[in-house]
Amino acid sequence: MTTTIQKEKLFTGYQVFMIAMLAILQFTVILDFMVLSPLGAILLKELNMKTSQFGLVVSGYALSAGAAGIAAAGFADKYDRKKMLMLFYVGFILGTIFCALATDFQSLLIARIVTGLFGGVIGSIGFAIITDLFKMEVRGRVMGFVQMAFSVSQILGIPVGIYLANQFGWHAPFWMIAGFGAIIGVVLFLYMKPVTDHLKVKSERNAFQHLQKTISNKSYVKAFAATTLLATGGFMIMPFASAFTTNNLGISIKSLPILYGVTGVFSMVAGPLIGKYSDKIGKYNIFFIGTILSMITMMIYCHLGVTPLWLLIVINIFMFAGITARIISSSALMTGIPSAQDRGAFMSVNSAVQQTSGGIGSAIAGLIVVQTSDGYIHNYDILGYVVLVAMIAALVMTYYVNKQVEEKNKNALKTSENQQKIAVG
Repeated sequence: MTTTIQKEKLFTGYQVFMIAMLAILQFTVILDFMVLSPLGAILLKELNMKTSQFGLVVSGYALSAGAAGIAAAGFADKYDRKKMLMLFYVGFILGTIFCALATDFQSLLIARIVTGLFGGVIGSIGFAIITDLFKMEVRGRVMGFVQMAFSVSQILGIPVGIYLANQFGWHAPFWMIAGFGAIIGVVLFLYMKPVTDHLKVKSERNAFQHLQKTISNKSYVKAFAATTLLATGGFMIMPFASAFTTNNLGISIKSLPILYGVTGVFSMVAGPLIGKYSDKIGKYNIFFIGTILSMITMMIYCHLGVTPLWLLIVINIFMFAGITARIISSSALMTGIPSAQDRGAFMSVNSAVQQTSGGIGSAIAGLIVVQTSDGYIHNYDILGYVVLVAMIAALVMTYYVNKQVEEKNKNALKTSENQQKIAVG
């Protein structure tokens, strides 16, 4: 068994290429979403927005992404995944360009909705491709590298984005993302092979029936419930983090690139290690450790007053290490849920659930926190307690998802052994 797993570590050249490209693809999509957080302090001032309006800008992307995920789910397993990926990525780039052209709250909100309609589905297509190309035993490692996009966006994307925003205005980061994304899109179009193995599994169901079967599958519903709880926390805390950091903790906007950059370096180093150990000691075990670490550091963070930059960096390093562990382990765990003929639909619905629940969470967070005329953010500690409850609930629900995956793997192993016995006999 150990020998087999070690052999699986040796990916082919094309698999390495696909891991790299999916990671870079995720980088552009995650950066497009995450850059709003550090830009929050600028946007609230420049566009004269209230915290509730900024919450809508964030949730507008998430809710439209959720709607798109549901709409795409019925078709996700009926076409070449490369074609699906290219279609939605082109739409995502166009949406990002619309963000760069926005001039007020209304136009930015519309642009974010358009971007979400396409960008929110890209991650689910990528996860379906990973499930098609890689076995369960190594998906933790693959997810560890792909989810490095989260860390790299902090190291390179967010600091560069903030620098561009400070130098040329808040529109500049979106132009940067659109330009870089266009280059990646061309590379994918030229060198990515079609992904069509899932089409070999014949299905007589139409798109609507396929969607209906997916969302009514009891084993899938448990996973969707876990995803709902997982998304709520992150979408609540992150959108207002930069405004809280600059106005409450006394950190200048010019210091944000250092804060996010240093934190990102540690998260990037941790990503592959977390992926490796999630395969080695168990995905849920890593998720448990990451959740406990996230809860402790988040509660400290949400109750901080004026804080030295060095101390905030230390707290952020541990908090994002916990968050990274949760993302990688849960993402790898979710790939073990769907059957081959439902992978695309499951990932699309799961992404839709994630985005929708996250969007609702962002909107609620915008109502909980209040920014006074002096810029101070109130009720961030209350927001922390709400997220704490969601994390505990997610820990419990993910436990049952893990049990479900373990049972599925045991049944698959028994079936394989029985088939070998029949063949030998």
